[in-house]
This record gives sequence, C-alpha cells and structure tokens, in this order.
Amino acid sequence: MVTARGVAGAVADPELPMLTLADLGILREVEEKDGGAVVVTITPTYSGCPAMGTIRADLFAALREAGYADVQVRTLLFPAWTTDWITRDGRRKLAEAGIAPPGTAPVRHGPVPLTLGPAHRRLDCPNCGSGDTEELSRFGATACKSLWRCRACREPFEHLKEL
Repeated sequence: MVTARGVAGAVADPELPMLTLADLGILREVEEKDGGAVVVTITPTYSGCPAMGTIRADLFAALREAGYADVQVRTLLFPAWTTDWITRDGRRKLAEAGIAPPGTAPVRHGPVPLTLGPAHRRLDCPNCGSGDTEELSRFGATACKSLWRCRACREPFEHLKEL
C-alpha cells in the first residue's frame, strides 16, 4: 500500500535530483486526514530558496497522481534546516553523483563569528577519494554549493556546504 508519506518522500529535489525530499531532510511531516486530505510540512534549505515553488508543485502533482485529491503543503521555518538532516543514504547518493557531501554543521549559539582570510579545510574528492583538493570558488551553481578541484585526479567537483 502506498502511503502519502512514501509518495511525498520520493519526490526528487529539483536542484539535487539524485536526492529525494526525504533524503534531503526537508520533509518534516505528512499527515493523512479523514476524507483523503493530506497536509505536508516542509522546511526549505534556506529562507528564500528559489526551488520551493517547484518542490511545492511537484508534491501536489505526485500526491494527486497517487489519488490524494485534497493536498495542502505548509512551510515551516523553525527550526531552521541544517545539512545534518541529510540522511546517510542521501550523503552516499551525493558522493556517487560526484558532489562532496557536507560535514557536520557548525553549532551556532549567538552571533556568527566573522572570519577574515581564507578558510583552510580538508575535503576528500568524491571521484577518487584523495584529500589533496582545493577550493576554486566559494560560490557554485547554487548558493548552497562551492566549486572544488582534486589535485590528484584533476577532476572538478561541487561540495554541498554545511549549514
């Protein structure tokens, strides 16, 4: 039997199509009500995420196709999404797609500290596993990704930033 949660959780993220909404951790709650109504609650990866309209439309379409006529999609902003919510399977899928998965998100209490100068970190290449990598640009194809290159295999790759 197909559940509303199963249908909603299987919807692909439009910016990272190798991940489902469940993999990404933005699917917060799916409530089936009497009469076949469904209320889905999602949390965007960041406030103002341009993919939210597409995600909402894809949820409506998938649930209606599965037979749910009355669908509501709610957005919940608190607590804010964190990359720690990406599932282990989601991290594996990112690496298999050549995107370095995020590490553990920094714990933030109070103001965010200002760091001047380059940030040095080690990031393993998702293609060959080498740690001899370099960041080329802090900003990639989307705000949540940065562009890196492996010095060992010479392949460029994206990194999903920790949030």
